[in-house]
Parts: sequence; structure tokens; C-alpha cells
Amino acid sequence: MPVLFHKIDYVIIAVSDMARSVEFYRDRLGIPLRFESPGWSEFETGVTTLALHISHGKANAPSEELIVGTASIGFQVDNLNETYENLRSKGVVFAMPPTAREEEGIKLAVCLDPDGLSISLAERQKSA
Repeated sequence: MPVLFHKIDYVIIAVSDMARSVEFYRDRLGIPLRFESPGWSEFETGVTTLALHISHGKANAPSEELIVGTASIGFQVDNLNETYENLRSKGVVFAMPPTAREEEGIKLAVCLDPDGLSISLAERQKSA
């Protein structure tokens, strides 16, 4: 069986206030900031990126977005379409099929573990 996952590429933390969270991770914990935007920020943590994603989903409330105070993991894959089809054939449930995220330079899909944890699968897109 081919290796589909090479490493954990990033961990995503759902936050309710990006500026407050960036200040905490950057200034209080001392993690170097790589990129900051109103909806998505990234920190340098070695081979795995710590990412903050803005969310308005409240803890203990039903929502289609990430729930504030929770996290998800993301894997980098070489061929997202192939990985998606392979995992679907094994009964893996996807919350989002492969979708181009041009502003992020990736193609992204999201599957769910048995307890509903979001697992992002990203294929980096080559720059034109």
C-alpha cells in the first residue's frame, strides 16, 4: 500500500479573536509568527505548523465550522484526488471534498474521524 501521509503538517486551533490569540501565542508563549491575517495565522514550530483559524462556533453548540477552543490536525499529501478516492473506498467520511483554496496555495479536503474530529488533507499547489 502506498504511503499516503508523510507527516503532520499542521495543527489548527479554532479561535474567537485572532488578535488576542496571536498575541498569546506570539508574545506570551514566544512562538515565532510566520503569517497573520484576520481569518488564518501561522506560527513556526519546526516541521509542524501551528495554525489559528477564526471561528464563531461556540463550544457545546451545533455548528458547521470549527468550535472555538477545539483543534484539528492536517496532513500534507502528494496527490489529494488519489488520496480522497482511496480513503472514500475504505469508508472514510468527508465533510469537504477536494477544493481549490487558491488564496492559500493549496487544494484541501476534510475527512472526519469516528468521533467527528476534522482531519484536513492538503496538497500544495505549484506556483505559476
